[in-house]
Amino acid sequence: MRPGQKAIVWFNEVAKEDVPTVGGKGANLGEMTRAGIPVPPGFIVTAGTYFDFLEKSKLTDKIRRLLKPLNPDNSNQLHQIAGQVKQLIVDTPIPTEIAVEISRAYAKMGGGLVAVRSSATAEDLPEASFAGQQRTFLNIEGKKEVIAAVLGCWASLFEPRAIFYRHQQGFDHFKVGIAVPVQKMVQSQASGVMFTIEPVTSDSNTIVIEAVHGLGEAIVSGEVTPDLYIIDKKATRIISKKTARQEHQLVRNPKATGEETNIWEEIPAAEQSRQKITDEEIIKIALLGKQLEDWYKFPQDIEWAKENSEIFIVQTRPVTTIKENAEDEAEIKAPVLLTGDKASPGIASGPVKIIKEIAQIDRVHEGDILVAEMTTPDFVPAMKRAVAIVTDRGGRTAHAAIVSRELGIPCVVGTGQATTTLTNGQIVTVDGSHGKIYEGKVTRRIKTTAVSDILREAIKTRTRVYVNLAQPELAEKVAAHNVDGVGLLRAEFIVAQIGEHPQYMIKQKRGSEFVEKLYHGINLFAQAFDPRPVVYRTNDFKTNEYRELTGGQEYESEEENPMLGYRGASRYITDIEVFKMELEAIKKVRREHKNLWVMLPFVRTVDELTRTKKIMEAEGLKRAEDFKLWMMVEVPSNVLILEKFLEVGIDGISIGSNDLTQLILGIDRDSEKLAETFDERNEAVMVALERVIKVSRKMGVTSSICGQAPSVYPELTEKLVEWGITSVSISPDMIGTTREIIARAEAKLKHK
Repeated sequence: MRPGQKAIVWFNEVAKEDVPTVGGKGANLGEMTRAGIPVPPGFIVTAGTYFDFLEKSKLTDKIRRLLKPLNPDNSNQLHQIAGQVKQLIVDTPIPTEIAVEISRAYAKMGGGLVAVRSSATAEDLPEASFAGQQRTFLNIEGKKEVIAAVLGCWASLFEPRAIFYRHQQGFDHFKVGIAVPVQKMVQSQASGVMFTIEPVTSDSNTIVIEAVHGLGEAIVSGEVTPDLYIIDKKATRIISKKTARQEHQLVRNPKATGEETNIWEEIPAAEQSRQKITDEEIIKIALLGKQLEDWYKFPQDIEWAKENSEIFIVQTRPVTTIKENAEDEAEIKAPVLLTGDKASPGIASGPVKIIKEIAQIDRVHEGDILVAEMTTPDFVPAMKRAVAIVTDRGGRTAHAAIVSRELGIPCVVGTGQATTTLTNGQIVTVDGSHGKIYEGKVTRRIKTTAVSDILREAIKTRTRVYVNLAQPELAEKVAAHNVDGVGLLRAEFIVAQIGEHPQYMIKQKRGSEFVEKLYHGINLFAQAFDPRPVVYRTNDFKTNEYRELTGGQEYESEEENPMLGYRGASRYITDIEVFKMELEAIKKVRREHKNLWVMLPFVRTVDELTRTKKIMEAEGLKRAEDFKLWMMVEVPSNVLILEKFLEVGIDGISIGSNDLTQLILGIDRDSEKLAETFDERNEAVMVALERVIKVSRKMGVTSSICGQAPSVYPELTEKLVEWGITSVSISPDMIGTTREIIARAEAKLKHK
């Protein structure tokens, strides 16, 4: 070793200023240990030891030669050379004196199971976040195994992503060192995250704690909804608790070692709905949070774990600016295969399954990436099995985008060539937050400073937050969220599942069967959300969609432009027999659940609204205290003479911003070539939105919006709130984010 340089340092020997020696993670563990925080004990193999290893083994020049011809943008070459460098390192024995020191330190800890983690010396510095690019080895046991894991961490400094990132950021590969903390494993019975400041409102008097059964990765991955505990910081008193049901927990796999050591385990039914930790433990964790904040003199974002009766702190960092949506996450730094429109946020990896026709959808299995030119309602069964969706065509209001957001899976649309560029079985990563597809399985660093959805959902707003839904099997899951009801229940998916044209069923004297199936589909939503309102949009199938149903070609003509054809209210006043069947299903649901309301789509004229309303009243569906009638505002005529539509007598309007933008700007909303021009923030559209909301408010009618715009554009939502909109209806994945945006907009209005 170099004079004065230590190969090994213990946590209590280092502090936050020692990043050059022990990396960001190591320095933080040392700082907390010195502060008297209960940190699982351990030692750190210093960065100097890594540099010493390179020097004594004469590896630096060999690695330079391997890296010299590298073009990091050449993915195949990048992976090939990275593999050669890593293999060179792991095949080189650690010098004896270093191996002896690591063995002695491990023995001094008492042996047993340890976690061996990477801690890059540039980690957590501005513009140089290396976290998540190197390897972690969990549940390692034995001297030889620990030494091998240290070598593995050193080698991981040359993972393809790490090489690519350093190249992009202009870092010298040999000036970034790596330290290796070796720490006693905590086998968590419960774990979670704590903020010592309320991260949405920056209320410094509040502590927020989230908790799950098992290992904390379950929160980070989003697999499990955590309990939420709010604590008064000054009094250290629990203000509120929200317990979430948890059916599975992440635990150590006793049969595995290395990286893949965690497995999902079923939680006994009696334990699934219980509070994850006791009130006493909540207070104990909160007190540790206060201690850390006092020590660092700054609000902290803290990771904690409970093993038996002990609470451990495993990480802390300053609370940074809270991200408002998924698009603010750090983008993946890796070669891109394809780009398209960001249609549904999130990231997922898996094998490609290219589907060119409906008959092939059975080829999509659980965990696949569904790739198609575009999707239709018939694709839904396969979409539910997929972990992500990629299409050649379509914009962010296309079928694939809408369904993906409802299912909560990533989606990229409008790539132009996914079905011809990608191949079946190819492993790719879909980043729906940035509209990109990457070769192989890659990950993005997950920022634990981002506020969890459950925390955002807890925010109270004057403006109601509804959801857009269509899939009956998602009703109970979404109803469990803090949402005010369903602002748009689409009939089309239920009708598509019935699969037969209603006129065809009438001809076969099976009209009552259609009513029964439609009733069951709608009833699932009304039951799940009762007493919260469910606004059911009556069937808005277009002729081309009806023709796809069994028997449809007999009753539907071919139209050159079905979007502007025979649809919406035009059908109700013409094909009255079918409309009456739909009304019968609605009445049947309302006998059990009075929270079901009705919304009429695509009403072109005042006369259409008047005649449709008369049919409904004749069938016994009259406006009342417990039955509201809404109209979609999606045709320019609705905007221009809204007063006359409202005078017919309705309770509310909901702006269909997708169709309204399409018709005001004259743009096919599914056109990838015009995707950039299709924008609800266009001046003409904004004028229409403002008029609709203000006229509705003046005439005492509630106003809502059920397009995707409020979730996508925070500045638009602020305007809607300013103009006086009474509710917004968004996809389930955006509940928390939208509540946060609305809360901020309402707060601004208070200060005006």
